[in-house]
Amino acid sequence: MGWLHVERRETPLILAFPHGGSVLPDRFVDGLRDAVATIDADWHIRALYEGLAEATLVWTDISRTIIDCNRDPSGASLYPGQTTTGLCPTETFDGVPLYEPGAEPDAAAIAARREACFDPYHAALSGEIARLRALHPRVVVYDCHSIRSRVPRLFDGELPELNIGTDRGATCDPVLEAAVTGAAAASGRSHVLNGRFRGGWTTRHYGRPQEGVHAVQMEIAMRAYLREPAELAASPDWPPPYDPDFAAPLRSDLARILVAALDFAKGSA
Repeated sequence: MGWLHVERRETPLILAFPHGGSVLPDRFVDGLRDAVATIDADWHIRALYEGLAEATLVWTDISRTIIDCNRDPSGASLYPGQTTTGLCPTETFDGVPLYEPGAEPDAAAIAARREACFDPYHAALSGEIARLRALHPRVVVYDCHSIRSRVPRLFDGELPELNIGTDRGATCDPVLEAAVTGAAAASGRSHVLNGRFRGGWTTRHYGRPQEGVHAVQMEIAMRAYLREPAELAASPDWPPPYDPDFAAPLRSDLARILVAALDFAKGSA
C-alpha cells in the first residue's frame, strides 16, 4: 500500500498522523469539488515533527475528505451537540459542500472507503502498539494534529497554540498528562488541556492506561508554525508553504514535549 507508511523504532513512543494526507484516489473522487477537496488537511504536520524524537511513525497519505481516520467508524459523533465533521465528510470546516449536489457518499461508498483506507491504517497502528507493548511495560501513542487558528463554525475566537487532549484524563496516566501539559506551559505558548479538542477517536480508542497504553492528542493552531492568513477566504494561496526557519521555535518546544512523553514511557518521569 503505497499510501500507508510505518517507520519502526524500538522506543515506547508512537507518533500517528491521520490527517496529513492530501491524496484523493481516483476511485473515490466522483462528485468531489476540486476547489475545496483538501482544504482542511493538517498541512505540513509530518515535516513539523520530522526528526524530533526516536519514535515509530504511522501515517496515511489519503485525504481526510475521503475518510477520516480519526473518527468513530460507527459514525457516532465524538462531540455530541457541537459542530464537527464525520467519518466521510460532506462539507468543510466552514460548512462549504465538498460534493456536487447528490454526489455525497452513500452507505455502500462509506463502507468501501472504510475497508480500503480506514481499516488498514488502524491495523497498522494497532499492530505497532502491540509490537511495542510486547517490548515495554507502557507505550505512549501521541496523535499529531493541526488546524487553522480561527474556524468560527467549530469554535469561538482564536484557538490556543497547543491543545492537549486526554478525554478528561481517561486516555493516559495523570503523570503523563501533567508532564505534557507542563512542557507546553514551559514553552510560554498559549495552551489548554481538554478544551475544544479533548482527543479524537484514536486517542479515545487506544488510550487504555490500565493496559499500559497511554494516548494523548496534540492539536496545534497553525499560526504556531505557518504564516497563516488572518482569513482563509482572503488568501489566494492555501496552504502556506512550509518554512523550516519559521517553524523552528515550535519544533524546539515540541521536542521537549516529546522528551517528556518518552521519559514517562520509559519510566523515568
